[in-house]
Amino acid sequence: MELTPILDGLSFGEGPRWRNDRLWFSDFYRHEVVTVTPDGQRETVFEVAEQPSGLGWLPNGDLLVVSMLDRRLLRWDGRSPSTHADLSELVASPCNDMVVDADGRAYVGNFGFDRHAGEPFAETTMIVVEPDGRPSVGAENLAFPNGAVITGDGNTLIVGETMANRLTAFDRDPGTGQLGNRRVWADLGHNLPDGICLDAEGAIWVADPRNGQVFRVLEGGEVTDRIGCGPGRHAFACMLGGSDRRTLFVVTNETSGPPAAATRNGRIESVTVAVPGDGWP
Repeated sequence: MELTPILDGLSFGEGPRWRNDRLWFSDFYRHEVVTVTPDGQRETVFEVAEQPSGLGWLPNGDLLVVSMLDRRLLRWDGRSPSTHADLSELVASPCNDMVVDADGRAYVGNFGFDRHAGEPFAETTMIVVEPDGRPSVGAENLAFPNGAVITGDGNTLIVGETMANRLTAFDRDPGTGQLGNRRVWADLGHNLPDGICLDAEGAIWVADPRNGQVFRVLEGGEVTDRIGCGPGRHAFACMLGGSDRRTLFVVTNETSGPPAAATRNGRIESVTVAVPGDGWP
């Protein structure tokens, strides 16, 4: 299997999500939330001054967007953005990816430290934002919580701990959203989890920027498929979409962090896979 580019010229893509026959994603350093159709038709939805990241939707169709640097969760009603939740009293570092459940409850990760400023590594929390915007700490002692998924039955949340090279699972109460029974879902060894997505067989596709690939992993750690990004390219996020949810969209780039701000080397690429997507996002 090989990736095929469908859109290039991005600064740094993140948070791909499939909705309404198109892929939605954030472009960090152009401060844009963007959509693209499978044939490459691009549209800017709106701009986020403090860098957009994770995306998700409330039951009424309003879009939620992580605003990274001011640590807010924005709400877009199709006309103008507003603050859905202020996370700044609970989080001291940039926020990043997010998963939103069927009821509009959001689980938001954060760096835990300012890696671009050279701060030392520190464990951090995952924030839960209720559908009405009330934030609280949902889990602690996580090593850079990043991409996250919720299983189709709503009972399990799985998050990539980037700095610990593992996928971590929590039992989840579908009614209250409370997390418990933390456990290692898969030890990924030398592979680095960034963005992730879930398929209908319960396997997870993982974007691995360290090794320039996306791979499909089962609970326990068995890898069934690997797809390379090509020389000099790295995978940072992925999403299953398309009309049958068998199109794996992959966000790739030549670099990350501030150096990406000065370049336009980011791409959305895609490949057809055997098992369709499932769960959230």
